[in-house]
Amino acid sequence: MPTFFFNTGHFAGALIIGKEMTEANQTYKEKIRELIEPVLEDEHLELVEVECLRMKARWVVRIFMDKMGGVTLDDCTEISHQVGDILDVHDIPPGPYTMEVSSPGLDRPLARDKDFLKYRGSKVCVRVDQKIDGIRNFRGELIDYLDENGRKFLMVDVAGKTYRIPRDLVVKAHLEYEF
Repeated sequence: MPTFFFNTGHFAGALIIGKEMTEANQTYKEKIRELIEPVLEDEHLELVEVECLRMKARWVVRIFMDKMGGVTLDDCTEISHQVGDILDVHDIPPGPYTMEVSSPGLDRPLARDKDFLKYRGSKVCVRVDQKIDGIRNFRGELIDYLDENGRKFLMVDVAGKTYRIPRDLVVKAHLEYEF
């Protein structure tokens, strides 16, 4: 049986940066997304992101969801029970796991094409796995998201200079909250 944590606030720092996702993690992440997205849609919630990380003694499954008006603690509770049952039936991930269900927070992750399109004009942080012009971390305005012959690119303005960032190099991207 999973342990549940409800986090309806800011999730900065919750991600493990620098550790590469293994093939198994990615496979479980995709399978979890496939299994739970219809459940969230039935509850009028949007599945923003799924993380599946292997820790020393257990897995950590993080579900980030959103809805108009914001996610409530009751939403997190309901979804955690439904998703927990689904994961247990399918034994994904295998073995013990901790599930965390929350809203995406102010620094919402950007993971899907529709996220990059929706948040054009917003301040973003983008980390890539290979340096581009000597830079690995970009902080600036997401100007555009382009699809050119099947290859996707983020156009990010950093201090007046526009960088063309191949989508396949992006390790992590999220909104940058401005105070």
